[in-house]
Amino acid sequence: MARRGAAPPPRPPAVEALRVGGQLVKRGQRRRLELPVARLPTGTALSLPVTALRGRRPGPVVWMSGALHGDEVNGTEIIRRVVRELDPGTLGGAVIAVPIVNVYGFIERSRYLPDRRDLNRSFPGSPVGSLASRLAHLFLTEIVSLCSHGIDFHTGAQRRRNLSHVRADLGNPEALRLARAFGAPIIYDPGRIVGSLRAAAYRRKIPILVYEGGEPSRFADDVIETGVQGTLRVLAALGMWEGRELPPPQPCYEATVARWLRAGRSGILGLETALGDRVQKGQVLARIADPFSGRRRVVRAPFSGLVFSLTTNPLVYQGDAILRLVRLEKRPPRKKRAPPP
Repeated sequence: MARRGAAPPPRPPAVEALRVGGQLVKRGQRRRLELPVARLPTGTALSLPVTALRGRRPGPVVWMSGALHGDEVNGTEIIRRVVRELDPGTLGGAVIAVPIVNVYGFIERSRYLPDRRDLNRSFPGSPVGSLASRLAHLFLTEIVSLCSHGIDFHTGAQRRRNLSHVRADLGNPEALRLARAFGAPIIYDPGRIVGSLRAAAYRRKIPILVYEGGEPSRFADDVIETGVQGTLRVLAALGMWEGRELPPPQPCYEATVARWLRAGRSGILGLETALGDRVQKGQVLARIADPFSGRRRVVRAPFSGLVFSLTTNPLVYQGDAILRLVRLEKRPPRKKRAPPP
């Protein structure tokens, strides 16, 4: 018997039978399922929509999740387009797609649940806890526990726009391999955030990628297309998908250090840089102006790096986050293999 608190052993890369919510998904089958969540005060039943695709060939089981934060809609569209590309007749393994996890927030166009809790800070959850805790527990036990790998989709938070990037555990060889296959401009390892889905997956030794890009409540075509191509490249790298030819993954940077720059005074913000810009230490990135006196305060880069996230609000209070810089570490060159004897 495993000791209490110990992480479960890693799951095998393939399963003989796939049951989602107690319903069997046969080989070569695509099934639309509903996982009961709760009832609204009106008595209306609320459920979690799931599309499960099981290939005819054995292989890994991958979940794709979107809208853990209900107003982050890019991931919902990415998953829709990816699922449309997949054919269970030629797929290896299985894909469990959950395009809208926080169904409450999605309906209300809100990041949070009705209890004002953040679902992505509520894992692993509990079947008798808060609303957020119960939904986290349901997703973890009914979806994540079936899978060998996962991809979770996010955007920036309210009034913030993020550069497309993948968050992954750089110390996990499988996660790093798949993050490089995804092909976003940056692979960022922020460490494990308590209560996040990513931390819960790490604890279960399940490699997970978190793709972030764009802003809430708004589609960004470039972010969505990067997400679609990246996801398909990951499925190809896992030996699950052989479809249309995709552009090769672009060279990327790996990073572990990022810093928010905050307003030293309140005023009108004028940004002098854009998402994805390379900046040098000491470079002027923004100016904050007093609308009456004309006085301005300069915001400079504390180190050389890349602009990773930006506020979309031109009016700032003292202490507001303006932009985020990430310190870049170039991907080390791959070692050349010795020629065969």
